[in-house]
Amino acid sequence: MKILITILGILNGGYMLLDGIYVLMRGKYIGPKKNGVWSIIFQKLNIDVFKLGPFFILFGLLWFSWLFGLWTNQQWTFTFGIAICIMTLWYLPIGTFFSLIILSLIIFFRKKIGI
Repeated sequence: MKILITILGILNGGYMLLDGIYVLMRGKYIGPKKNGVWSIIFQKLNIDVFKLGPFFILFGLLWFSWLFGLWTNQQWTFTFGIAICIMTLWYLPIGTFFSLIILSLIIFFRKKIGI
């Protein structure tokens, strides 16, 4: 179970980290010219999505910090895991999907994974 959670966390956090670095360096996100569904949320709030590189980098690092806590059995892992999953729900569609799976797994299998 911990391995599945780790893989999904690496995919979620790793992609956000790489996408954040990429947009800072290239001025566009990885992938197609049209941004993902998540960008609509920010556009409706009049936020320039191409200025969110540091935000993506922060989220990627938070995911990796949480994975460190998961594997080193830190006391804050459960609470921080719930928080980072909820905070990533805006990242439609894949980030939302992975976050919901991870959230469900850490809630329902908390004792089994030791957090």
